[in-house]
Amino acid sequence: MNNKNVIADTEPDYGVDSRYKTLRDREQDGVELMQARLDRIKNLSKEQILHAKLVQLKLRMEDYLKRPVHGKQSHFIGFLKAYIDTIYSNRNKFAADINVTPVLLSKVINNHQEPRKEFMLKLMVHSEKVFENIAEFPEQTWYQIYFYDKLCDTMSSQDKWRPEIEKQVKVAELIAK
Repeated sequence: MNNKNVIADTEPDYGVDSRYKTLRDREQDGVELMQARLDRIKNLSKEQILHAKLVQLKLRMEDYLKRPVHGKQSHFIGFLKAYIDTIYSNRNKFAADINVTPVLLSKVINNHQEPRKEFMLKLMVHSEKVFENIAEFPEQTWYQIYFYDKLCDTMSSQDKWRPEIEKQVKVAELIAK
């Protein structure tokens, strides 16, 4: 039996296929890996970094939509800010690109106004164009996130709205089982 198998059998923290004989070896390998990553990041172009950030944002959005409905949500605004700030150095440039006023954009971003249908359509088309050569970006993504926030908010605040609504709703004929 070689030394690798002895460690795997006696120290389960290292895992069955561990390459490390000691904790120090594992830590040193971690330091070397981090340094290699940093060296690689230093050599990336601005365009590669932008692509990576956009793909990361897309994956975060997809992950959010897979979560079960819970709690008051407001991820749409956070994703919108991240999207704009990743691409533009100035939010007014984004507003100009989608042909909305900077005031309207500010109201939407600061949650003082709900985004209207036209704003959402422009955001959808803008995202399609941005992601065109980067990754697949389903056109319905922004709508899904926006309405998923609304759904989560509605479901988590039932204790506020449900008692009054239940007083107003009647079922004239019950359906037999």
